[in-house]
Amino acid sequence: MSMNRREFIKIAGFSSLLGIGGVTAATVVKSRVEASQISRNPEALVGKRWGMVVDMSKFKTEEDYQRCIDACHKAHNVPLMDNPKREVKWIWKETYEHAFPGNEDEYLSPEIKELPFLILCNHCDNPPCVRVCPTKATFKRESDGIVMMDMHRCIGCRFCMAACPFGARSFNFIDPRPFINKVGENYPNPEFPTRTKGVVEKCTFCYERLAKGQMPACVEASEGALIFGDLEDPTSEVRKVLTERYSFRRRPELGTGPSVYYVL
Repeated sequence: MSMNRREFIKIAGFSSLLGIGGVTAATVVKSRVEASQISRNPEALVGKRWGMVVDMSKFKTEEDYQRCIDACHKAHNVPLMDNPKREVKWIWKETYEHAFPGNEDEYLSPEIKELPFLILCNHCDNPPCVRVCPTKATFKRESDGIVMMDMHRCIGCRFCMAACPFGARSFNFIDPRPFINKVGENYPNPEFPTRTKGVVEKCTFCYERLAKGQMPACVEASEGALIFGDLEDPTSEVRKVLTERYSFRRRPELGTGPSVYYVL
């Protein structure tokens, strides 16, 4: 790692303020060097802009939807609230009318109107939620476009919820931890942190699974109904589907650039 004199002086000056705690410039510099030497898991899945295609033709039964929802919620310790007004959800079902407002048509097939659509965070290319967060608890990863949530930095102002035009975020009005043991075996998941009262949460495209070389939990459970991949890679499966079939997104006219596509 290279560090010029100006950077060293900045670190040394900051460290002197913390001297009573035993932190020295050398300690800080050493920590930065060690951090720079951490290498990525060679098995990690890497993409420039992750995206998903929801193939609605493969959702035939209630179980097809629930498999995806349960897989996501179990993997991320999403609480199962008894009160729908306090519901926390990362992926869920929605009617066409609510999923695609403004696209209603009197001649639209009744089958499409009545079809439940699977909904999740769109991981927009131009996410309005990121712009309004005062603490940067919501941020977009430059490496792959995933819109992330840092629950430790979230102050519960809910500006991101107001800015998101897709209703993709949930707020913990009460302590969610007592409600995360109602979905089934191996729940809660010890490998994923639980949340506290007063923070917002949402889908993160299973960044922690991608780092291990695994597909998102919902994709793995979908039996081919959810296709995930790098939108910037013309050879990826997700791009192949988008090339061969007509696709549409939620509220593209807003200019947020959703990374989740739907095919029928």
